[in-house]
Amino acid sequence: MQSNTFLLYGANGYTGELIARYAQQFNLQPILAGRRKEVIEPLATKLNLPFRIFDMNDAPALQAALKEVKVVIHAAGPFQFTARQMIEACLITGTHYLDINGDISVFEMIKRYDAAAKKAGIMLLPGAGFDVVPTDCVALQLKKLLPDAVALQLAFATLGGGLSHGTATTMATKLGEGGAVRKGGKIVRTSLGKKGMWVDFGVKKLFVMSIPWGDISTAFFTTGIPDIETYTGIAKKTYNILKGQAMFNWLLRTNFVRNYIKKKIDKRPAGPSDEQRKKALSLVWGMATNASGKTATVRLKGPEGYTLTTLSSLLIVQKILNGNFLPGYQTPGSAYGENLVMEISGVEREIVG
Repeated sequence: MQSNTFLLYGANGYTGELIARYAQQFNLQPILAGRRKEVIEPLATKLNLPFRIFDMNDAPALQAALKEVKVVIHAAGPFQFTARQMIEACLITGTHYLDINGDISVFEMIKRYDAAAKKAGIMLLPGAGFDVVPTDCVALQLKKLLPDAVALQLAFATLGGGLSHGTATTMATKLGEGGAVRKGGKIVRTSLGKKGMWVDFGVKKLFVMSIPWGDISTAFFTTGIPDIETYTGIAKKTYNILKGQAMFNWLLRTNFVRNYIKKKIDKRPAGPSDEQRKKALSLVWGMATNASGKTATVRLKGPEGYTLTTLSSLLIVQKILNGNFLPGYQTPGSAYGENLVMEISGVEREIVG
């Protein structure tokens, strides 16, 4: 086993392929893996990389592949259906686990493996991409600026770019399930888009609405701040339409509607083109507030979301292979601090006040 080798499961997905393509820039060699030989083999041939074909529900095959490496990037979502099998195999083989998940329930599930991961001497770090590296680093920065913060608001937006099939499909599986916030340290279910507001991202002022982003789980682990809300950029007109979604949630949860939307997704391009990604920009804003009303605000801008995911996940693999990791369940901020995101090319941070 080479010291720069890792397993990339889900290499045939949009983000998986980007990670495979960019790995050489980090002096890393992925072993491409997935269950569809007709997709994985041509990509491996094109990039001159080794590959393995197996279904992750085949525990012996999965464990055999993991025994070859020290780290796996799990890029085959929706993670609510795939993360558990990969983690339980990693615990057996002693393999560090990264994924590019952004689902609150998946973070909460993985957190329950903390003691087992510590015993195995491995790190479990879900959310190693745009979900949730930049927002988690902003959350930790705000906690350090305002140590007695009791409330945290995080918002992100993209100028240009678009969604991959994987992201869109994951969103489709969550249709009709509403939103979530952290209140008094507890996750509380609420309506999607319950709150909307204008945010000055520095580059541009954009309207954002509340959504159940991964930081509802991870930012609490990283900072301990008890009240957390997460937002994303959206057109004001679209927000006004979504405000009435609660009446139709029962319909959106039906298999008929979800399958119809998934079929529509499959007809679209796999994700934004290289040209679109180069032109696009990701923006993050965060504000912490203490009990007396004092605030601290941080803004971040950087590469487009899928590009940032690619770079951040490979950066973390590099760190782990160099022996830089903390055993147990971790977030990007808890493992590597608020400046992790600043190691990614093209990221700029501004402390507003």
